[in-house]
Amino acid sequence: MNAARVSRLTPTTWTGRARDAVNGFAGRSPSRFAIVVFVALILVFTLLFSLPIASVEGSATPLADALFTAVSVICVTGLSTVNMATHWSGFGHVLVYVGVQIGAVGVLTMASILGLVISRRLGLRARLMAASDSNQLRIHSGPVAEGQAVRLGEIGNLLVTIAASMVVIEAIVAALLFPRMLLAGIPAGESALNSLYYSAMAFTNTGFTPNAEGLAPFAEDYWFLGALMIGVFLGAIGFPVIYAIARNLRRGTRGRRRWSLHLRLTLWMMVILLVSGAVLYIILESGNPKTFGGLDPGHTIFQSFFLSTMARSGGFATIDISKLNGSSLLVTDMLMFIGGGSASTAGGIKVTTLAVLFLAALAEARGVESMDAFRRRIPGDVLRLSVAIVLWGATTVAVSSIVILQITKAPLDHVLFDVISAFATCGLSTGLTEKLPDVGIYVMATTMFLGRVGTVTLAAALAQSQRRQLFQRPEERPLVG
Repeated sequence: MNAARVSRLTPTTWTGRARDAVNGFAGRSPSRFAIVVFVALILVFTLLFSLPIASVEGSATPLADALFTAVSVICVTGLSTVNMATHWSGFGHVLVYVGVQIGAVGVLTMASILGLVISRRLGLRARLMAASDSNQLRIHSGPVAEGQAVRLGEIGNLLVTIAASMVVIEAIVAALLFPRMLLAGIPAGESALNSLYYSAMAFTNTGFTPNAEGLAPFAEDYWFLGALMIGVFLGAIGFPVIYAIARNLRRGTRGRRRWSLHLRLTLWMMVILLVSGAVLYIILESGNPKTFGGLDPGHTIFQSFFLSTMARSGGFATIDISKLNGSSLLVTDMLMFIGGGSASTAGGIKVTTLAVLFLAALAEARGVESMDAFRRRIPGDVLRLSVAIVLWGATTVAVSSIVILQITKAPLDHVLFDVISAFATCGLSTGLTEKLPDVGIYVMATTMFLGRVGTVTLAAALAQSQRRQLFQRPEERPLVG
């Protein structure tokens, strides 16, 4: 009887055993599984981009360029070593379009969405995988406090919201862009394809353009640029925020609306950084004839807000970034490094990370132990994770900058700008990236990978998933500051 029961539960085919092995590995360490899948996707897309059919000329793309494009697409960065509009064929552009959609939502989330579509149900293991993809606090195995932006029981609804929001928002942005392209004299078929392409690049915060001129034909089109800003902003606030807003709107006036701490911190920080960046650009670039110096006040204000939006991770630009003043480049460095919201299509250390560090500094200045915001207390493990994210991010940027400086001997401000853009998956560039030798391309590709996967997730994957320390060492306070 027992033997028969075991035989029914144990897979007898190699496909069943392989499936159980994959499920077991994914369940034990979602972070390691995510990195493995990410690397596998990059390798597959590298192979596809290197095929002759992917280029306009019908010849194989060099390995360095194919790999860099694959990493940039899957990591939704927007940097490139080739002209994205003219180098790739129709097949290549389809690869770019599909790749950014996969990379934008995260590999574990995409896998969970596909599983939900196929099986019409979401098991506990799939919920845990998707939860770890949307919350850094769940990167370790074992229980976590469920006072999160999205609880484990709501993961299924979150996945539906992610899929629906991608389709709806991209469709709306495309509908806004389509008539402007027709007015610009672009044929209807090309306008339709380009509008879908632009909307995907905006919502995924990638920043690739399908036309060789880029945004130059629309540099003074407020409608066109405004639609891109909307797409970038909605992609950057994060899927948990979109889910929370949609959930509260569905309740209407019948139920009590619950605005979580994560949602409030994200929206407040997004608005503060957007306005602050725009004000700084107005002040710093109004006298620069190579950027905003020759514009009227209204146009200067709009272009400053556009650049402030794109500097957070959008990657689109209507000006030559290399012409910005050194002070403006430094401001952009800071905005890119911060990035957008958690579990979003944007990169960077995330706005809530900065908010937690600021609240910790404020609590220390006030002489209180707890970090409070909006009548809620933030636990210490969130602060430790925030410090780790910033430290690992700064270390990655510093090491990559030193290596690129040694390779290229380029100016520090341009090297630092492009390296931070790669780490924060922003896509803005001073023009340095496309001039890099192959060894520099590999360094920048690694930086993009670390920025998108997350240095904390990578560290958790390389280290033991969970360690229990059953003792405490004697306490002693070192001098700091």
